[in-house]
This record gives sequence, structure tokens and C-alpha cells, in this order.
Amino acid sequence: MNWIKKTLRFSEKIKKIIRTRATKADIASSDWTSCCKGPILKKDLEENLWVCPSCNKHHRTSPRQRFDIVFGKNNYEVLKTPIPQDDPLNWNDSKTYKDRLKAARKKTSMNCGMMVVDTNIKSLKLTAIASDFDFIGGSIGAAEGEAFLYGIQHAIENTQPFVVFTSGGGMRMMESLISLSQMTRTTLAINELKKNNLPYLVVLTDPTAGGITASYAMLGDLHLAEPGALIAFAGARVIQGTVREELPEGFQRSEYVEKTGFVDLIVERKDLREKIDTLLSILLNKNSAINLLENETSENSRAITKAAS
Repeated sequence: MNWIKKTLRFSEKIKKIIRTRATKADIASSDWTSCCKGPILKKDLEENLWVCPSCNKHHRTSPRQRFDIVFGKNNYEVLKTPIPQDDPLNWNDSKTYKDRLKAARKKTSMNCGMMVVDTNIKSLKLTAIASDFDFIGGSIGAAEGEAFLYGIQHAIENTQPFVVFTSGGGMRMMESLISLSQMTRTTLAINELKKNNLPYLVVLTDPTAGGITASYAMLGDLHLAEPGALIAFAGARVIQGTVREELPEGFQRSEYVEKTGFVDLIVERKDLREKIDTLLSILLNKNSAINLLENETSENSRAITKAAS
């Protein structure tokens, strides 16, 4: 067999491999995913809270998975949030925006990219919200903005702290200025929460970027982050091309962002429940250790006053 026939046969093999290559849908419905050492069963990963046991990578989770981990399985009530008109600008690129929304809703079983819940940690009642990156990259449109405002209003009406788990690439281009206006709306809503002296706790997860970082993700009373989470505004390549300098190792990862002062604490996923409970208890002045210290201080003050008189 000459080299021409060998080349043609090899070409046919490549075409066959391409034809039988798994699609994204096949991968998503598979029992397997991949991490540092190659294939890993999703079941094994789920049992470890969706954290790789070898490299400690914190894999992305859906809002329900996250709420199950932090608050306990089904220990929360999902709140129905308002859904504005779909596709207000009649957006159309390679697909219509309505088709993208339809596909995202089918994939995630959610009406929009944010889920709001009424829940509790131990005896502490709270309102929480989380984004789903599988819903058009966790981007923020009018529906997500309405969900956020609804969650804040629910927290205020029920005198509850508000906890947000961030994830997403920023504002949604298909809604243009309508999407960008959600940065202002969420900021104003957070201000109302703080006027009512209710804690606002932010948990930054992978990835948190763009207008999300530039608005509600950086307005918390405290900012927690999962290990290795991407936290950024512009992409690293854009920044490097602008400043024309090599960026530091680990740039825009939560560990680096903590060193620069934008994150208060990095918390493993397995420890989030306990840490959120402790921090909210302190912020609400319900922590037993804090109360004990205050009582001791008051008693000491009274003793000093009595001795002086």
C-alpha cells in the first residue's frame, strides 16, 4: 500500500472519530466528569460535596445542590419570584434570545438564573439566593434583578439576614441597558437592607466576574470565598494586554483576592454552614460568646463604679 492510500485510510478513521464524538449534552447526562486525575464518577464527587478529593477543586454546583449542602437537604422553601417579559429588545444573533431562554429553562428547571429561598441554619432564620452558571452563564437580566429585589424585600419584611452565593459572568448582553440597570437596582436594594440593620453576607464562588463583581458581589458586610474561585471584573488576558506586564501567579483567584483585601475569609465548602451561622450570629448579636463577654464587661464596669463611689 502506497502512502496516498495510507493517508486516505487514516483520514477516514479521523472522520469516524469526529462523527462519534460525544456532544456536550452527552457529557452532561453521563455518570462521569473529569478533574485532575482524569475521569471521576459524579456520584463520588457528589458524596464529597462536589469537591475533588485529590486536588480540592470546588466544582460548580446548581442552586439546589448548594442549598442542600449549606442548609440541609430540602430544608428550605423556594420562593416564586416575578418574571418580566421575555426578550424585551427582540434580540437575535446566531439564535433568538427566546430560544436561549427556553433551552436554559429546560436545562436547569429554573425560570430564571437565580433561586431565592427562605431557610434557616440551626435556629437562625435567613433569606438566601444563588445563581446557576448553567443558565446562560449565570448572567444577570431583568428576571434575575427582580429575583434579587424580591429576596431583599422578603428579608426586610421578615427581619432576616440576606446571604448571596455569587456565580456568573456579568450582565446579560441580550438585554443591553436593561441588564446594566440591575447593577444600580441591586445596589439600592442592598442599601435598604442595611438601613434596616440586617446583615448582608456574600459567598463568592467560581466564577464571579464582570458586572456581578462590580455591584452586589462586593457590597457585603463580610465577603467569604471558596478556594480557587475566579473573582474578577475584566479577563486576565485583557488586563495583561492593557498593562503589558506579566500578571502575578494565581491572579484573580480567591487566595490572591484575599491578599489584596477584597475577600475577608476563604472557607472550604464543608465548613460554610458552620461559618455562616457563626458570622451571622455575631452580626445579629446572638453569639453566646459575645453575650458572655458583654455581660462580664458590664459587671466589671459596675464593680469599678461601686468601688469609686
